[in-house]
Amino acid sequence: MLKTTELEKIYSPNTVEDKWYALWEEKGYFRGDVNKDKEPFCIVIPPPNVTGQLHMGHALDETYQDIIIRQKRMQGYNALWIPGTDHAGIATQARVDDHIRKEEGITRQELGRDEFLKRVWAWKEEYGDRIIKQLKKLGASADWERERFTMDEGCSRAVREVFVQLYEKGLIYQGHYSVNWCPHCSTTLSDIEVNHEDHQGKLYRIKYPLAAGEGFIEIATTRPETMLGDTAVAVNPADVRYVDLIGDSVIVPLINREVKIIADDYVDPSFGTGMVKITPAHDPNDFEIGLRHKLEQIQVIGLDATMTPEAQSYAGMDRYACRKQVVADLESLGLLVEVKDHGHAVGECYRCDTVVEPLVSKQWFVKMKPLAEPAIAAVKDGTIRFIPDRFSKNYLHWMENIRDWCISRQLWWGHRIPVWYCDDCGESFASKEDPTCCSKCASATINQDPDVLDTWFSSALWPFSTMGWPDETKELDHFYPTSVLVTGFDIIPLWVSRMIFMGLEFMEERPFPDVLIHGLVRDDQGRKMSKSLGNGVDPLDVIAAYGADALRFTLVIGVSPGNDLRYIPEKVEAYRNFANKIWNAARFTLMNLTDFDPSLGSLEQNLTVADQWILSRYEFAVSEVTRFLDRYDVGEGARVLYDFIWNELCDWYIEWIKPRLYGKQGEQSKYTAQYVLWYVMRNSMQLLHPYMPFITEEIWQHLPGATETIMLAPWPVTTSLRHIEAEKTMDLLMNVITEIRALRSEKQVPPGRKIAAVCQANEAKLAVLTENSEYLKTLGGLETLDLQAPGQKLERSVSAVTDGVEILLPLAGMVDMVAEIARMEKDLVKAKAEWARSQGKLGNSSFVNKAPAAVIAKEQEKMETMADTVQKLQSLLTEMKSE
Repeated sequence: MLKTTELEKIYSPNTVEDKWYALWEEKGYFRGDVNKDKEPFCIVIPPPNVTGQLHMGHALDETYQDIIIRQKRMQGYNALWIPGTDHAGIATQARVDDHIRKEEGITRQELGRDEFLKRVWAWKEEYGDRIIKQLKKLGASADWERERFTMDEGCSRAVREVFVQLYEKGLIYQGHYSVNWCPHCSTTLSDIEVNHEDHQGKLYRIKYPLAAGEGFIEIATTRPETMLGDTAVAVNPADVRYVDLIGDSVIVPLINREVKIIADDYVDPSFGTGMVKITPAHDPNDFEIGLRHKLEQIQVIGLDATMTPEAQSYAGMDRYACRKQVVADLESLGLLVEVKDHGHAVGECYRCDTVVEPLVSKQWFVKMKPLAEPAIAAVKDGTIRFIPDRFSKNYLHWMENIRDWCISRQLWWGHRIPVWYCDDCGESFASKEDPTCCSKCASATINQDPDVLDTWFSSALWPFSTMGWPDETKELDHFYPTSVLVTGFDIIPLWVSRMIFMGLEFMEERPFPDVLIHGLVRDDQGRKMSKSLGNGVDPLDVIAAYGADALRFTLVIGVSPGNDLRYIPEKVEAYRNFANKIWNAARFTLMNLTDFDPSLGSLEQNLTVADQWILSRYEFAVSEVTRFLDRYDVGEGARVLYDFIWNELCDWYIEWIKPRLYGKQGEQSKYTAQYVLWYVMRNSMQLLHPYMPFITEEIWQHLPGATETIMLAPWPVTTSLRHIEAEKTMDLLMNVITEIRALRSEKQVPPGRKIAAVCQANEAKLAVLTENSEYLKTLGGLETLDLQAPGQKLERSVSAVTDGVEILLPLAGMVDMVAEIARMEKDLVKAKAEWARSQGKLGNSSFVNKAPAAVIAKEQEKMETMADTVQKLQSLLTEMKSE
């Protein structure tokens, strides 16, 4: 590939990123065609919603996956990252519903199902690839030629196949059960599609008259409007307070329905009065009690959250308006005993935040126990591993307490349930293909079930449906099971658990051996990013300002698997500066390689201790980064790279070898320095590439010896470059230089002023210092360096000790003594004045009595600081004036 000898002076991420991504796509570098000669490594993307827009959660998730797949590609694996999007039933239907209502002034009901679905498909075609384009801006190296959609022809075929097989096995059934109903989205929700949020509500204590005569019982409820559907009152059979009342009847107020007092172990005697109203149609626990006691189910709240005719005089009222009226009516009848504040968890729709209404309705369910058992065993026996392991407990808790999965949704957009009903003979049957007649009587008057499947039903098949199942494809044979799943902890029940049991059921093999869990991206205050808080950050804005590489590095560095990340804008700036540091180091490298040919040298000739040290540290970085990535600890790998490139390569080695690069130590030394710098810079770019793909490609292409693309360059491996003695030697030299610089800074010596230094150490260390004295002088800003045996006194100096070396800097010559004394005397006058001012304030009773405690404490701290400053300045002036 064509190269130039010099990089642009200023790094421009947007220009570089767009250029390289377009070329990578054009050349097909992301493709993961089946290659039986290579070991497979496959990841499937958690499919974002087709109507979605890139947010920080996506950016984090896809950055993790891209780092992993890029490294595996460089390691020589047959690497495949399968991308795609989810049809997102509720979200997409709601989006298009809103659109046509606002733009055309009509509802989907007025359009009709078929026409509405045409509009949704049109919407998908127009906006569906938006998030894919955004992922490309992030640098995602997925095989876009294999992009899938959960409702494309192949995935739809897989959904039909799975449904029919489960139906024929008796694992899918239809029944009347208590379900979660969203009045806004007009559909059922599975348990894990309901978010339980803490609400400050009320607890109402209500009198129910005894049917046999005078007297009352008292019940406590948070939802008095549901009492209109009560069909029993329950107590715990062990509650001695109410044993004598079991079997008696009470009158439900307002509705005047006579109901029995029953005994059930579910009742908590410590809650409220220990007596619980039972409304089987509007509470899942009451529903189960109702089944045990054969209670009537009276629905008083409808699908639109208004009261039904069964609510009698309250019919047609909104459920919350009804609550107010019920409470008022109870109070007027003298039946409202008490109302008090009560905090409790309330179920809300995960899509629209509407409070969910428990309703009894006829729905389709998957029997979970037979499917859950092998999925539980797979995690318990280590067949599938969560990283970090603590998330396996979340998974097992969910799976061991799982209820049957309600899979039907009252939507139009989605996979329509493949069950048909015959009008003539009443037969119902499931079919993989659209039938033309009844399977029993051959009548043509058949109708398909109007409901669609839960979105997560198709997502659960993602690891194998994306590879062509139910056909026996070469992709399935080679890439299944996939290698690792990367996802957030919040969808372990929604998605991860379901992929596991579906994979085990239909592929008879785990869908992946490892599940890498990452945390949430929070704001700088640790809050979850949300629309309501207005604290969300658009990743595309960050990319436009700082570049994709800086954002990617920010999202992963130092973050352990499973832990949340705080997004702090200053961090992105810091890693933009890291990119600039790399760029400037690469520019310097290239400017000093104009006459360099790597084919003429090797790493085995004329190496100095600095060369041996940087090669040793480079090999350590290779070992550590590889080790961390192999165990998916992406954040620690980034930390190792940052420390090595910024501190060791840029701040130390490049500064160390400048005299050699400038030819001051001969041509052979210059060439060796060039070779080592080229080798380490080139390989460091390969090591950094999965994290910062764009800047590394741009730099790598300018370096001598570059091939077609860094994406296909081999991943660096360890050889035999570790040199512990060289590391010890350089540690000594760097520590001495660091201490000299610290003393200079403490004494405010101007950077350009050369000073004298004395180092005292034992014979072995003196030999090291002597051999490298010119480096010490250059990097320490020294005019002279006197190396001595220990124990010799040096008056009027400042000193420090490191690694057994005592460093002494004579004060004379370090600073202009007259000017320095004058400056310090002015500082002393100011410090004394501030000290006196603070003393005066704190001695003023009016101030002390009126000022807030925090202000007084701050003034006290200031006084103590000024007192310390005065003492130090006086001591330094005495020392300097004595010279």
